[in-house]
Amino acid sequence: MLELYQFEASAFAEKARLILDYKQLPYRKVEVTPGMGQVEVFQLSGQRQVPVLKDHEQVIPDSTAIALYLEKAYPDRPLIPTDPRQKGLCLALEAWADEAIVPKVRVVMVGAFKQHPNFRTALLPSFTPAPLRTLVGALPGDVLNLVGTGVGFGPEDIKTATAGLRQDLEALVLMLQNSPYLLGDQPTLADFAVAAATFYLKFPSTQYVDLPEGIAGKGVPGLVDVPEFQAFFEWRDRLYSEFRTTRPQGPTSGGATSGPTPISID
Repeated sequence: MLELYQFEASAFAEKARLILDYKQLPYRKVEVTPGMGQVEVFQLSGQRQVPVLKDHEQVIPDSTAIALYLEKAYPDRPLIPTDPRQKGLCLALEAWADEAIVPKVRVVMVGAFKQHPNFRTALLPSFTPAPLRTLVGALPGDVLNLVGTGVGFGPEDIKTATAGLRQDLEALVLMLQNSPYLLGDQPTLADFAVAAATFYLKFPSTQYVDLPEGIAGKGVPGLVDVPEFQAFFEWRDRLYSEFRTTRPQGPTSGGATSGPTPISID
């Protein structure tokens, strides 16, 4: 069976999971612990980043490389158009999602975490004790701003990222105005890259990943509540409902829908 070494909360791992689900390929998720867990990833792939896909003897790091490998090894339900122009647009949109949208989403997520107590506490695991939940929610945004300033997550960084995402979302709404998918009547790699890149901008109401249940349906204020962008998030949620496999409720064993398997380091 295919094995996906991942961080559950990674946008790039989510892209790989979307593609695997779209191609209807059974796989096992292997959750990597940041730090020590990445030693095994390095031993496996020669680098420390996730996601990494293992297909028997083949080991493929990087979400784009994984997509291209799956397209070649498992050609059913194709991801990449054969028309040269459409193929070029597909690859360009995927790169835009990975290299421009994902970094900005990270910044505005931190901004929402710092400035909106309800959003902040919703990200905490369900088992978080009530006193700690109250303490996290009560932290002043000004104090948290001091932590991010100088490392790319200060108020000006958040303002710039928010403005950039507004432009990105406007462009995506225009692209989807008369088309069910970004490049026409069939989904492509571009759709799945954009959907994964924006997953953490607004969380779907359905649990697709193993995140705190309180976060379902929530998003970054100032972006997800803008009426002009609702068409995009409706499209994104429809894409998920059509192709993404929901997270199982409760313990499961084996198969494509099992939860992440932590890796242990001896």
